[in-house]
Amino acid sequence: MLHEKLFPGVVLLAGSLAMPWGAFAQDVSKPNVAKAIPADAQPKRYGSGWECKPGFRQDGAVCAAVKLPENAYPTDDTFGPAWACKRGFKLEGNGCTAVKLPAHAYLTDTSYSDDWECERGFRRTQAACVAMTVPKNAYLSDTSHSRGWDCERGFRAVGDACVAVKVPQHGYLSDSSYDTGWQCERGFRQSDQACVAVEVPPNAYLDSSGKDWKCERGSRKTDRSCVAIKIPANAHLDYAGDDWNCDRPFWRQRDVCVAPR
Repeated sequence: MLHEKLFPGVVLLAGSLAMPWGAFAQDVSKPNVAKAIPADAQPKRYGSGWECKPGFRQDGAVCAAVKLPENAYPTDDTFGPAWACKRGFKLEGNGCTAVKLPAHAYLTDTSYSDDWECERGFRRTQAACVAMTVPKNAYLSDTSHSRGWDCERGFRAVGDACVAVKVPQHGYLSDSSYDTGWQCERGFRQSDQACVAVEVPPNAYLDSSGKDWKCERGSRKTDRSCVAIKIPANAHLDYAGDDWNCDRPFWRQRDVCVAPR
């Protein structure tokens, strides 16, 4: 056409303006092509860049295969040897050696222990499992640690034996193995190896423990007795019942309630 021949620049400019702006912007903002990832590598799970796959370790710009010793498997640990020993084997030097199980032992489920433990009724002694000696009136406990046994009810451990608990009058066997093996009945308290009655004064009652007493509301505990609280004019017992507060609008001044000025 005549105008195209006469004004080629104008036609080219008009064609450029007619192009969709989105396609032009997309072409301008197109990101740079990512750097090539070497063989046996993968994009990092967090952040940018790449990391070697399990079983490989970065060596410059490539991933080199990790040499696994026998009875080991690859890990994604980038700071250690990049491998760990299989269950039943332990790290020794640069390899994995089989765990030697003595009689009456079993492999543990964690790699943070000594690899094996003794069966119930046996105690670990160096590289062997030795049978425990359970004294009379005792039974095996659920753990091989400490002494490995507990005394029957009515007995308590004294050294390597279970000694019968001597329950005093007004006492009863307790379930705890950390005390004398007995406790006093309600209304009695322990005194040496006996249970003595709790002396409850007038206007008092046994507390919830049963081994001490509290004063009734309106009384205050003093040594071994309950003293009645003297309530002044324009006052009332407080919430606890062992003291008093002034009625509003009075305020307390020593032992009396005075009116506001």
